[in-house]
Amino acid sequence: MKKMFLIATVFVSSVVLTGCVTGRRSIPLDVPSSSAVPSVKEDINIRSVVDNRHFENKPPSPSTPSIDGDVNKMDKDTLKTMIGRQRNGYGKAMGDIQLAPGETVETRARSLISEELKRRGYAVSPDSVNTMDVSINKFWAWFTPGFMTVTFESQLSCDVDLVVKGKKEKFTVEGYGKNPGQVASDANWKLAYSRAFEDFLKNLDSALSSRGL
Repeated sequence: MKKMFLIATVFVSSVVLTGCVTGRRSIPLDVPSSSAVPSVKEDINIRSVVDNRHFENKPPSPSTPSIDGDVNKMDKDTLKTMIGRQRNGYGKAMGDIQLAPGETVETRARSLISEELKRRGYAVSPDSVNTMDVSINKFWAWFTPGFMTVTFESQLSCDVDLVVKGKKEKFTVEGYGKNPGQVASDANWKLAYSRAFEDFLKNLDSALSSRGL
């Protein structure tokens, strides 16, 4: 009887903690916005933002991007919307998590970088001779199920090539967010990304500041 009770408890816990894990879930991700806008000191053209993430079929780690199906058969435009993978109570990969309609990791990364430039007094302009090119290496979230908790994690990484006043700079900016949650809800996924976004903004601010920009 005790064994049956334990099995039932584990089953119910896995269902409650992970929620619906099949199909495809769409989640909007908001970029933090600051109301304090300093005077413009320079303008920059964010010339390109390119998704260069590497997806795998059935990777050994949930932190490696994957999809429900064969990644080689998914068109590149749809792949740019994928930001995570749902899992059941045993950690088995299930359905996909993608951005809200009309958004891609490229548009979200561009908005994130534009926000930090604005905070530092830079105006984003397509006509500027100052340029920035961005390569997205990581933009992914995953969770690790436990007996009574689910740990949500999100990781961002971008290579930045910047030219300001003829001076060339190249650096990498990363962001990481962690959220110990209770259920695989949209809110918990979003909170992990929100923390990664804030960390990314802080690290981008430090990278620009250390270069006198």
